[in-house]
Amino acid sequence: MSLLATSSHQERIEQLPGHRAVLARDRPLRLSSGADLSPVTVAYQTYGRLNAAKTNAVLVCHALTGDQFAADTHPVTGKAGWWSLMVGSGKVLDSDRLFIICANVLGGCLGTTGPADLNPETGEPWGLDFPVVTMTDMVEAQRLLLDHLGIDKLLAVIGGSMGGMQVLEWAAKYPERVGAAIPLATAPHHTAQNIAFHEIGRQAIMADPDWQGGAYFRSGKKPRRGLAVARMTAHVTYLSEPALHRKFGRRLQDRKGLSFGFDADFQVESYLRHQGKSFVDRFDANSYLYITRAMDYFDLAADYGGKLAAAFTESPVRFCVASFTSDWLFPTAEAKRVVHALNAAAADVSFVEIDSDKGHDAFLLNEPELHATLHGFLSAQCERNGIPTAPLAPIDDTEIGETEERVT
Repeated sequence: MSLLATSSHQERIEQLPGHRAVLARDRPLRLSSGADLSPVTVAYQTYGRLNAAKTNAVLVCHALTGDQFAADTHPVTGKAGWWSLMVGSGKVLDSDRLFIICANVLGGCLGTTGPADLNPETGEPWGLDFPVVTMTDMVEAQRLLLDHLGIDKLLAVIGGSMGGMQVLEWAAKYPERVGAAIPLATAPHHTAQNIAFHEIGRQAIMADPDWQGGAYFRSGKKPRRGLAVARMTAHVTYLSEPALHRKFGRRLQDRKGLSFGFDADFQVESYLRHQGKSFVDRFDANSYLYITRAMDYFDLAADYGGKLAAAFTESPVRFCVASFTSDWLFPTAEAKRVVHALNAAAADVSFVEIDSDKGHDAFLLNEPELHATLHGFLSAQCERNGIPTAPLAPIDDTEIGETEERVT
């Protein structure tokens, strides 16, 4: 475990590598709730170089428990970045010719302003005094960052799951600033089933006596058990039954027979317990509450009179939508809602359903068809903008192993 994992939140933030921009100093960020937030710090990583014309920028939007460390060694876990298969020299998001930006979302816990940070008015961590944020608010913080960097228009914005929600929000709200939008394994709204899973996780956190009404920073105790259970519950939704069966089946964990008790008899139980325990070392429980709430509140059509197509009327953005056959969290039917709305709005859209048995997490893993599709789509986008193209480099087998271990 990295030493950063055992530091206090503020100490950890001060030790983080990468960039931090302090924004909204003169003009507060007005949130969807009506609350104002000022200042707003956004922590971000970049890969590659911004060209002189500032036309090669790609914004990567991370998922619920992701962060800005998409492709470099994570400073807390010591493992490779969550999208190291996708971002880097010769990869789909080629850092040799693109300028890739990945920022920690508003409400996060790895450098961007969130409930674990200090409230400037009290000098204490925000806790539950932090205002509720939405997907719109997250995108607004990213917009402030792009303004800060002097980037008027993105070559593309890309992301999966919650990141895909941000992609859709970007394309709907700021079509003039987005050349291409690539939402992966996502949906235009959070379903009742998904809200239900999030509520189980939130209740697990809030039922932990160490949560202390969200003010656990005062005692130094964290709701580790509740957050671990929340992570375990969510993690199951990221996988598929074939993926779980292939990895674990009904194999026992370090024993020859059943214990007839409640220890982790099965390998899958031990695996989930490990996922839960390791997660609490890198994530803040209150951030988990706020970010899951932001996903629950996401309903793009609701902002456009209940008509999703209205979100994309006369959109100049090129879209590439992708889903996975075994993703039951964000199934293909949800992706098709987006595609049908784009068709109704006469938008430029491509769609692919990837045949995969890896579940929702497939967008993070080695899926050659996905990589080939995105490479072709982005190469065409580069040609339109006078940016050199290059063939896709073969994936390093050792990286595949690291990714499978990291994600699943």
